[in-house]
Amino acid sequence: MSVPSRFQRILLCPNAYKGSLTARKAAMAMAEGIGRVGAFETVCLPLADGGDGTLETLVDATGGTLHATQVQDPLGRPVEAAWGRLGGDRRDTAVIEMAQASGLRLLREEEYDPFRASTFGTGELMKAALEAGCRKIILGIGGSATNDGGAGMAQALGFRLLDSSGCDLPPGGSALSQLARIETDGSLLPPDVKVRVACDVDNPLCGSEGAATIYGPQKGATPQMISQLDTALAHYAVVLHRTFGREVANVPGAGAAGGLGAGLLAFCAATLQPGTEMALEVTGFDAHLTECQLILTGEGRLDGQTTRGKVVAGVARRGKAAGIPVIAFAGSIAEGAETLLRPEGLTAAVCILDSPLRVEEAMRDGYRLLCRATERTLRLLTFQ
Repeated sequence: MSVPSRFQRILLCPNAYKGSLTARKAAMAMAEGIGRVGAFETVCLPLADGGDGTLETLVDATGGTLHATQVQDPLGRPVEAAWGRLGGDRRDTAVIEMAQASGLRLLREEEYDPFRASTFGTGELMKAALEAGCRKIILGIGGSATNDGGAGMAQALGFRLLDSSGCDLPPGGSALSQLARIETDGSLLPPDVKVRVACDVDNPLCGSEGAATIYGPQKGATPQMISQLDTALAHYAVVLHRTFGREVANVPGAGAAGGLGAGLLAFCAATLQPGTEMALEVTGFDAHLTECQLILTGEGRLDGQTTRGKVVAGVARRGKAAGIPVIAFAGSIAEGAETLLRPEGLTAAVCILDSPLRVEEAMRDGYRLLCRATERTLRLLTFQ
């Protein structure tokens, strides 16, 4: 049977399926499933939302390069991390994933300690990019192990954070309560550098929706630690305002990555942008819609959070605007999620499981499951 003309060109733009497939692997699985049905033209454009996979996704999409450098992990130990440089006419732009240097994934669970964990290694990655001549930085800040408000990042870039005795603050969020003043004279950040932050949360720095309260527990913070960290961040915000003349505590996204969002706003005059929107822009997503009749996307789970800056929602909105159907594939779909996403532009949601499986089994078998689900869906659409 010949392929219906309305589906001759299919755009594949999944996010990573966390713990199972990178965005690139997910796109490959979709393409393989489609290839089993017929000779469709497929365009693979893996996406990210500012979290894990942002570095690889943006570098790959632009034909850029990856660079390895040794930095400090969240607890000050040496670790090799990568940063990227976009390709083509954007080689002055670096891409940094803070999780490479300051991520929770670098620690064993028993090592989680937001009192001590630092973003110093993230600052070292930024420094490496600046030394290589980059004057624009895109920074994805998902997956952090830290709650230091970006203080460690600032110290790595030459800023001095001092206590009342004139001593440099030790690493970690707890020490922020002792911050008396910030010296900017030694900053290694050139004034012409532009920093854009890919951020998929809108939490303020402090309070009931702040960095410590909402994200502290997953980084090892007890209720008592949360209270201390929140107080320390509130004090930190006062000193930042006094030093830079900018109120950052209540800016949406300031609480991202343990307050790194606030630190980037203050020290780097950064702009915060939803990670998915940034990825869609950098990868030239809209240009790929030309001659496209179907869009396939997906991620590990669709739920009430999907509409808040996640890849599937971002793709669905662009598809709706262009009049192109969008189908999302997920490992699990929460009740009501598809209904919630339909007004955003989602045509249908497909669970990739083909039999009852434990979570670990499904994640281990993600490539096959996604490949088969894509094949089944295309056969239904094309009656093959």
